[in-house]
Amino acid sequence: MSLRVILRILGLLLMLFSLTMLPPMLVSLWFRDGVWNAFSLGIAITVLTGLTLYLPNRRERKELRIRDGFLIAAMFWAVLALFGSLPLMLFGEGALTLTDAVFESFSGLTTTGATVITGIDFLPESIRYYRQQLQWLGGMGIVVLAVAILPTLGVGGMALYRTEIPGPLKDSKLTPRITETAKALWYIYATLTVACMLAYMAAGMGWFDALGHSFSTVAIGGFSTHDASIGFFDSAAVELICVGFMLISAFSFSLHFIAWREKRLLHYFVDPEARFLMLFLLGLVSITVLTLWLTQTYQSPLGLRHALFEVVSVATTTGFGVADFSVWPGALPFLLFVAAFVGGCSGSTAGGMKVIRIILILKQGMREIMRLIHPNAVIAVKVGKVSVPDSVAQAVWGFFSVYVMLFFLMMVGVMATGVDQVTAWSAVGSALNNLGPALGEASTHYGNLPGFAKWVLVLAMLLGRLEIFTVLVLFTPAFWRR
Repeated sequence: MSLRVILRILGLLLMLFSLTMLPPMLVSLWFRDGVWNAFSLGIAITVLTGLTLYLPNRRERKELRIRDGFLIAAMFWAVLALFGSLPLMLFGEGALTLTDAVFESFSGLTTTGATVITGIDFLPESIRYYRQQLQWLGGMGIVVLAVAILPTLGVGGMALYRTEIPGPLKDSKLTPRITETAKALWYIYATLTVACMLAYMAAGMGWFDALGHSFSTVAIGGFSTHDASIGFFDSAAVELICVGFMLISAFSFSLHFIAWREKRLLHYFVDPEARFLMLFLLGLVSITVLTLWLTQTYQSPLGLRHALFEVVSVATTTGFGVADFSVWPGALPFLLFVAAFVGGCSGSTAGGMKVIRIILILKQGMREIMRLIHPNAVIAVKVGKVSVPDSVAQAVWGFFSVYVMLFFLMMVGVMATGVDQVTAWSAVGSALNNLGPALGEASTHYGNLPGFAKWVLVLAMLLGRLEIFTVLVLFTPAFWRR
């Protein structure tokens, strides 16, 4: 491992990230909201820091290894979010504190969607745009974007790619070359964003809201340009479009790549992970609609409309809202919240543990039951017609056990600050699953939580975005041995 090579790459990435502050600065000048200088100052600080890291190490060249990829991914996400918080601290009246700005920046880039801000409708337009853009950049992963660019600067990409793509099956590539893979992912991502924006505009949204919500919809982020989220528009058409694109974004982007390349859609229904997600959501919607109907919470068809939207929004870890599901009757709030632990498909922009891991855990559970009946039988775990190697199955159980332990430790940490149990477990679960909404005191926003609790949740967001092991491996002595 070469620290100087890593510092060089980090400097390059920071300078690239500074360019993302140009669009919100132009938005500020367009709307004349008076905060363009916050972005220009943010650009200056980010570029100078990047140059400070890059120039002394610019001649360092060495092929990246896997452990280098882990360190760069974790460092860059942490550093990027810190520098991404600069405009939120510098825009003048109403600017956020350091803790709140870092929380909001991490929440955006990890596509969590949890916010500490109230009065979003009254924020300067450029700040409202900037929050949405942070989610869009974080959606597919800015590291993957960098993989498509950095090879031209003399930096290899496979080590970065493997630490960034979500899910347990990280070695599969859509194209033979990693650069082409990253570009293919971003072409699909950008196309979906434009299609979503045009659909929103066709449903009656203005261009500013349509652009902002297309960013957070395709990224499965959940930030909105309004306090009332999607409920602000009170439009069945807007909600239906949103549900459609949330579903599309929760599927693996490898499926979208196949659809684009081979011009067919049948594989969406054949793929075991996509099929499980669709059946899972259908079951949740049915339970929710039935419960709301029996308790007369809504008059039909409003119950169906709200049930469909909230189930898809929460289960895919998007976090948009048209109704406050935390006050729904019976076990519905808990049921919907737990559904977010499943999340979307591996290789999607969704959070959670990923559908493929849930499938493998269930299949392994069934295998152990069968072994009790047939102790000498050799029973393979299969996903579709493919046998899963035992190494992958063991990794899934390892991930699940560490996930549960970290969830418990961070929940205790948040409770230690005086937060009640319901708020603590839901806030940590929301952050770790990159969901956004929580229950209890955090059901509307996270602004009233103690500062230490917010920093714990920032760590949870980072762990969730990088799928735990990418961060935890940095704290093992073996990682740092030569």
